[in-house]
Amino acid sequence: MEHKPDDRSDNVDRIQYNIDKTIQNIHLADEMIEKTDDEKMKKTLEEKNKRREESLNSMRNEIRDEACDKKNEDR
Repeated sequence: MEHKPDDRSDNVDRIQYNIDKTIQNIHLADEMIEKTDDEKMKKTLEEKNKRREESLNSMRNEIRDEACDKKNEDR
């Protein structure tokens, strides 16, 4: 069985898409937190948003690495 070559050409775009969607989800959760009186729901959404913020930091680091790798490949 032959392995496919590692195609990383769209990694920056894919990561950026994930960052955009994560930010959108944070905003939607914030809106729900503002509207709900359910304290359990608020806590759950706040915890999810905390994990989303941590993921955003990781994705931002990853996109920087990918952009640097792509820049070095173009040389």
